[in-house]
Amino acid sequence: MNMPEVDLPEVKAEVEAAFAAYEAALVGNDVATLEALFHDDPRTIRYGAAENLYGMEAIRAFRRARSPVGLARTLSDTVITTYGRDFAVAMTLFTREGSPGRIGRQSQTWVRFPGGWRVVAAHVSVIEG
Repeated sequence: MNMPEVDLPEVKAEVEAAFAAYEAALVGNDVATLEALFHDDPRTIRYGAAENLYGMEAIRAFRRARSPVGLARTLSDTVITTYGRDFAVAMTLFTREGSPGRIGRQSQTWVRFPGGWRVVAAHVSVIEG
């Protein structure tokens, strides 16, 4: 069995750029970019801090209804790992100024499609820090 190469520099740079674009869109409430960075498929899943979203239609509805207030956050301990040329995972912790003592956790599974890197699964949760 051929093992995928881990963290090829050019692939890792692509995923890091996609992750950075996602983060900028998230804190800027750029809904169009957020939607574009998720794979448009009924099998795409996003588990949020207070919602379970199955399929891009549910994710789209959530993004469009979400308040743009209080989205700023600070990331830490971000780890992005690529496997081969078409698969990656991104994990990060985050804090929000208005939520002292709480730490958010975010994980994303990224896949390269013909149109570029897209999130196919994501999870967000919050714990007491």
